[in-house]
Amino acid sequence: MKTLATLLCILAALPAGAAPTVDGAGLLSKVDRNLEPESYEMYRKLVNIEPDGSRKEYVLYSVKKGRDKLVAIFLDPPSERDRATLRLGDNMWLYIPSVGKPVRITSLQSIIGGVFNNADVLRLDYAVEYDVQGVQEEKDVYVLSLKAKTAEVAYDKLIMRVDRKTVLPTTIECYAASGLLIKTLRFSDVKDFGGGIRRPATLETDSPLYRGYRSLMMYAKIRARQMPDEVFTLNYLPRTKELR
Repeated sequence: MKTLATLLCILAALPAGAAPTVDGAGLLSKVDRNLEPESYEMYRKLVNIEPDGSRKEYVLYSVKKGRDKLVAIFLDPPSERDRATLRLGDNMWLYIPSVGKPVRITSLQSIIGGVFNNADVLRLDYAVEYDVQGVQEEKDVYVLSLKAKTAEVAYDKLIMRVDRKTVLPTTIECYAASGLLIKTLRFSDVKDFGGGIRRPATLETDSPLYRGYRSLMMYAKIRARQMPDEVFTLNYLPRTKELR
């Protein structure tokens, strides 16, 4: 009763028409969990579309554990099959069977070409890499202003529009530290993947830096799955294909 009385006093002290401030950090964490479990496996098709309409497609299998461990392996096309990538926090590696050892890659590079970079393909939770600087409330969406926690993050700032009903992102604008718009991510085609996961099945991106080019990321299967820590090591990369 004392707690209820205290809450009523706080609400009574607010100006007429005022609403409690939105918890930006909590909202961003909910976006992360609505997009996928903290630890999961998933299949994706990535498609790069050039200005002339030509397409190049890739199929990847990925697993993630906790907040900062992710590994992915190429299943198709045959020329890329069994290439594997590992991300541990800000550090990324690419394993090519014909080379026989992992090589370092960066977040702004792209192992598949197109508009998506490695940070997009090997994405960690947004709340791991970004702080919420502000939240604006509009009729149907929240607009989150996100600032990178470190200089190692691919984008210095994000403007994320989140559907108020589903708490899922609809668009994300990605900016450099200079304020230059690097790309826009567009989420669509919300589907039920089972296991309580209902999220956009398609992510599309374009960039003012690459006019006429588009890239798509289409999700086929996502489900919660736990993996041992051994899977997320450089020594395990040649064995990543055994996970499926």
